Amino acid sequence: MLAALPCAAQAPTKASLDVSESLFTIISAINVCGYDQELAPSSPIRMQVRARLVKASEYPQVPAAADAMCRFYREHQQSDAGHDLAAYVSLALNVGNPPDFTPKWQEADIPPDAAYVLGFIPLLQTYASAAKLHSVWLDYQAQYNALIEQYHAPVAKMITATDVYLRMPLAVDPGRSYTIYLEPMGAPGQVNSRNYRDDFYYLVISPVGDNLHLQQLRHTYLHYVLDPLIAKRATALERIKPILGSVQNAPLVEEYREDVGLLLIESLIRAIEARTPPDAKLPETERLAMVRRAESEGYILTGYFYDQLKIFEKESTGLKDAFPNWLHNIDVQEVKKHAGGIQFASTAEPELMQAVKRPPPTKVEQAERALASGNPANAAQLANEALAAKEDPARAYFVLARVATLNGNMQDARDNFGKSLQVAKDPRIAAWCHIYLGRILDLQDDREDALLQYKAALDAGDVSADTKAAAERGLKAPYQPPTAQPQSQ
Repeated sequence: MLAALPCAAQAPTKASLDVSESLFTIISAINVCGYDQELAPSSPIRMQVRARLVKASEYPQVPAAADAMCRFYREHQQSDAGHDLAAYVSLALNVGNPPDFTPKWQEADIPPDAAYVLGFIPLLQTYASAAKLHSVWLDYQAQYNALIEQYHAPVAKMITATDVYLRMPLAVDPGRSYTIYLEPMGAPGQVNSRNYRDDFYYLVISPVGDNLHLQQLRHTYLHYVLDPLIAKRATALERIKPILGSVQNAPLVEEYREDVGLLLIESLIRAIEARTPPDAKLPETERLAMVRRAESEGYILTGYFYDQLKIFEKESTGLKDAFPNWLHNIDVQEVKKHAGGIQFASTAEPELMQAVKRPPPTKVEQAERALASGNPANAAQLANEALAAKEDPARAYFVLARVATLNGNMQDARDNFGKSLQVAKDPRIAAWCHIYLGRILDLQDDREDALLQYKAALDAGDVSADTKAAAERGLKAPYQPPTAQPQSQ
């Protein structure tokens, strides 16, 4: 069962709460192998499942399978249990569902921490089959789904409040997603946040009671909505790149010392967090202390953005429209002078969001970004260049189809969605082709064929909550384009 967070009536959602059998299976398995971090404060589910797996050791083939699996686990243990959990969380996010656990990407594209423990999978397959882990999952799935219901309201409230503050549009790009996985088999004090391929954001938490890690959840969500702001800003980023020389002695991870875009967005997020702390009555002096702490860790633009936000709060412009001016007005020499007076800390809190470094974007990726940033003409040009270069034709045709829908050319849209379907290997692309085709057919009063498309979307293999919700809405009632958000799903 998947559950989405409704941000508005009949509107697509920017985030979803979810559970994952892959996460459950992998994290349960490392519990068998000695992952005992924070047992006492953990969810009762964790202790119950661990007891079930102790009982499962009585099955004939389990001891040998567990021994081989746990030998691998011990040989690959890292400096602390938190790093161990992070590697196996990353592994779970990069493979498919049991029993196959098929990797989602080519091995060369799998993040290093997941690749380090990729050899765990064949051993896990043997153990999971012997211990009947799928049956255990089915027995506890209702309790997992109950967690979605329990935490639905506070997460939805946080997302709405954040969107209202930023005055960000409600439109959602089906090519991007933010998923919050609830996994009680992990330590409740650990939060794992990931960004894969620029477009897929994940947060994995083990909530207990009121401990939902809302601040970390919001931090990841801010990355999700703000990271695209630096797309197609290469010239502006190159202009301010010299400020990186000022943070080489700061306690930043390497990526933030080398990538001015990462440094800029993280500084903006730290400024937003200082302007909107959990306690709305927090004195200005303490908010400024948060700014100074962020700058001492190397996020030297935090103060600049903090001042911009104070002005922004009194205006009506959305942050997406205000940001280009903020970027343009950065005085590089002034920033370097300011950084020269900062006493950098010896250590820093680790950055929550772990992004996988990747090569420059392909043409089709640039086309998707252009479409998401509201430039359909450029998106179409880049998509055609991607087709000429024989880059991922399914995604290229999908972009061209969406551009055609924005231009009101429904025949071209239908043709290109059909071409995308013919070559699509990604179930998400296939599902959304069917959804868009269903909507076009609804608008053309062909309800019978529209229903077939929505059903095909559900059968495409994409388990994402937003996909499922969109297809189910199409089955319930004919599509009606929203008036306020013409580009929303």
